[in-house]
Amino acid sequence: MSNENNAIHGFDVNLICDFFLNTERQGPGSPEVTLKALSFIDNLTDESLIADLGCGTGGQTMTLARHAPGRITGLDFFPGFIDRFNADARRLHLADRVKGVVGSMDALPFRAGELDLIWSEGAIYNIGFERGLNEWREYLKPGGYLAVSESVWFTDERPTEIHDFWVDAYPEIDTIPNKVAQIHRAGYLPVAAFVLPETCWTEHYFAPLAKARELFAAKYPGDSTAEGLMAFQRYEEELYRKYSEFYGYVFFIARKPNPRRTPCPGAMPCSGATPNPGATPNSGLTPGDGTRSRAADR
Repeated sequence: MSNENNAIHGFDVNLICDFFLNTERQGPGSPEVTLKALSFIDNLTDESLIADLGCGTGGQTMTLARHAPGRITGLDFFPGFIDRFNADARRLHLADRVKGVVGSMDALPFRAGELDLIWSEGAIYNIGFERGLNEWREYLKPGGYLAVSESVWFTDERPTEIHDFWVDAYPEIDTIPNKVAQIHRAGYLPVAAFVLPETCWTEHYFAPLAKARELFAAKYPGDSTAEGLMAFQRYEEELYRKYSEFYGYVFFIARKPNPRRTPCPGAMPCSGATPNPGATPNSGLTPGDGTRSRAADR
């Protein structure tokens, strides 16, 4: 997360982070989706440098570390997230090459052209999709990859209730083709895009929030602000269950051009290598097996 703003949906960021400290994930996703996105990355070695920006408590980072070579730095502005991140890295015996640091997306502690891969699951919105694309590109090596998940519209039109909710919450939400066009304009080669399955919301995000709310309510009994935050989260879940055919998350994978590398024919799909064995690759603008949204069938 970025500390550019001290409130989200009108709630203090520190209160939100305190709530999500009790969760493995701070947004929709799953280990399977993390590995599917990773299957399109073909440039990693033991010497690679990877940054997970807006890493939160690091659930997806630990999945990356168990399946990808290289050294990983997780960055988040909330110290509590980083404390848990580093504790989990030690518990999983990954601390020799996985480290969490406190920092901000808009002041990255990396050198220009240093990184082989920038990862960010459900967090680039904190700085803004286009701004993140443009500013983070500087830190990638030629041929380096960017992998981010982002909220999108599945349809050109949608009911007023969900349209107004999202435009107020995140004005940069847009359709998949428009997001891909933004990636291209920012100087990347689009490699792949796939829709996260609904289980990433229902099973891996909303279900764990129920237990987190119990812990949060016990910590802040009778606190009207805390109760308001929990009520908002329940409303967000209600909206998703009602309107999931109209919006969701998409994972976008892109590559910074390398002048010494022969470009892949066409803009998409192409990763420059066969995806990892066992993965279910999907490129272009349609959801892959097991990830098709209802909107894609309209």
